[in-house]
Amino acid sequence: MRFSLLLPLVFIGFLSYAQELSYTTLLLNKTLTENANAVVRLDQLDVEILSQREMVVKTKQVVTVLNRAGNRHARAGLGYDNSKKIKNLDIIIYDAMGNEIEKIKRKEFKDVNAADGFSLYNDYRHLYYDYTPISYPYTLVFEYEYESPDTGSLPSWYFLSGFGLSVEKSQYRITYPNESLKPIIHEKNLGEIEFDKKETNNSVTYTAHNIKAMKRESMSPSFKKICPRLMTRIKNFHYKGFDASIDNWKDLGAWVNTNLLSGRDELSPETSKKVRSLVTGVEDNLEKAKIIYKYVQDNTRYISVQIGIGGLRPIAAIEVDNVKYGDCKGLSNYTKALLKEVGVDSYYVVVQAGGDKVDFEDDFADLGQGNHAILAIPYNDTYYWVDATSQIIPFGYTSGFTDDRKVLVVKPEGGEIVTTTAYLNEENYQSISATYELKSDGSISGTTDLETRGSQYNRRFQLNHDTDEEVVKEFKCRWSTINNLTVANYNFDNNKNDVVFNETIVLSATNYASLSGDRILFTANAFNNKNVVPDRYRNRKLPFEIQRGFLDEDRSIIKLPEGYIVEALPKAKKIENEFGIYTVSFEYLPEDNSVDYQRSFLLKKGLYPKEKYNAYRDFRKEVASMDNAQIVLLKK
Repeated sequence: MRFSLLLPLVFIGFLSYAQELSYTTLLLNKTLTENANAVVRLDQLDVEILSQREMVVKTKQVVTVLNRAGNRHARAGLGYDNSKKIKNLDIIIYDAMGNEIEKIKRKEFKDVNAADGFSLYNDYRHLYYDYTPISYPYTLVFEYEYESPDTGSLPSWYFLSGFGLSVEKSQYRITYPNESLKPIIHEKNLGEIEFDKKETNNSVTYTAHNIKAMKRESMSPSFKKICPRLMTRIKNFHYKGFDASIDNWKDLGAWVNTNLLSGRDELSPETSKKVRSLVTGVEDNLEKAKIIYKYVQDNTRYISVQIGIGGLRPIAAIEVDNVKYGDCKGLSNYTKALLKEVGVDSYYVVVQAGGDKVDFEDDFADLGQGNHAILAIPYNDTYYWVDATSQIIPFGYTSGFTDDRKVLVVKPEGGEIVTTTAYLNEENYQSISATYELKSDGSISGTTDLETRGSQYNRRFQLNHDTDEEVVKEFKCRWSTINNLTVANYNFDNNKNDVVFNETIVLSATNYASLSGDRILFTANAFNNKNVVPDRYRNRKLPFEIQRGFLDEDRSIIKLPEGYIVEALPKAKKIENEFGIYTVSFEYLPEDNSVDYQRSFLLKKGLYPKEKYNAYRDFRKEVASMDNAQIVLLKK
């Protein structure tokens, strides 16, 4: 009898103990800690669509952070505006043994303006808690719930949200009241994970368990291109005070133009008069556009507000005109209004901007894609893409941030998916022409001229706005293989019309060459040495991508020291394969006692399967070897 009473008590005690242990690191599956900086114990999202104008979103995320690099996966913030009402928000922190060490309620979160100090954006706010761990591992439980009438931007779902992160359990559930509000779900990259999908008359649930971490590998494609995720939308939605019924991008573009942009292009009489005067006598629309773009650059400043917080609707042009600042949406709409005033057509454009090229989905029209706004100016059957947020970027230049990707162009007659300007291979050009003298003590001195175009221009032209100290620091970083570099003088010419940047650098360096008895050994390629070889992998998992190809053409005339002859000169070589073409030659010029060094390296853009990675790596090893090829001089 006593034994039978004891069993339930023991069982209850065990359950209680097990519950306390649920966030201990002792329970972690070792396969989930491999290549992981953090493990998501639970990632759960419930989206409840109550009507076209009402939804409730509930989230619970439990993340065990294994080391400092995993801190970025411990989410502890939420953006909101007037239409997004937060009902619940809290965090609980557990130590490695699963003991609760801190509990944070909403009142302890910092509530800040998303663009602090800028009155136009007072309604866009961000709640966050900045947790500083005292030891690792620790577990953070983050829960929130909010209500919103904006059903036009449903939360997307990532089964994995980044490299170096694994997941124990991931669950996404969406419920809806009737067939007219049934979600359209776009599945991406789910072939690599096991998941369970359940559908009922009014709900869809996806569940996945034990998803291993993806290790970032050299030249991996953008994580968004390869990660398992869901995109969700409903046809009949409400957004920023307007109802919509959308089947495709054409519908969505027309709706955005009519409801989010219409009537927001008014300007003050003074500004209208001023911009019209700026183009007096100018007939060509492209020239007018360039003048207006410069006016915006000279008279406004950019502030960062995420599209996800503020939505796609821009601040009215007249308000931006009054305060002379705006986010990407506000400045694009303002520029559009100015162009309209001088008779130039332009279109509002939404893009997924960044160094990684991410496309809009051709067959999935929703408001959740894109993080940046720019303009498209039609001219002679092409588009000029203009980013109004930069005060230094040349007109129509997009490389490195919005180039070569599918974007949404919003027209009065409807939306259109268009690919922005691509800077391909040879267009990303760099020329180096150098003349330098090698002295008998191993030092060098001379002049180097550089010309850059395309994406390579993007890496250089900002030097024109740096301090002397910053410029010299950049040169020393660029030519880190040159010991004891001294920059005596430099000059820049930034040709914004042709988008060409020219540099002339007068320099010297001690101990560039190696002295060995009667011999001097030195590398001819002083100024463009591609000696970095991609990482080696015994079992590569991911494809690799060359996002932007390039063409480098180099020539150096190297004056040799008196009293020395060439003992060994590397042979000319040409390497050609699917990845690119590399040629190099070395010619001794006896009349000048100099060496003429010439090199060309074309690398081609492409997405390649993992099986070709070793061949690519071998190609780069061969290039690195030839770039490091040495000339040997012998004292007479």
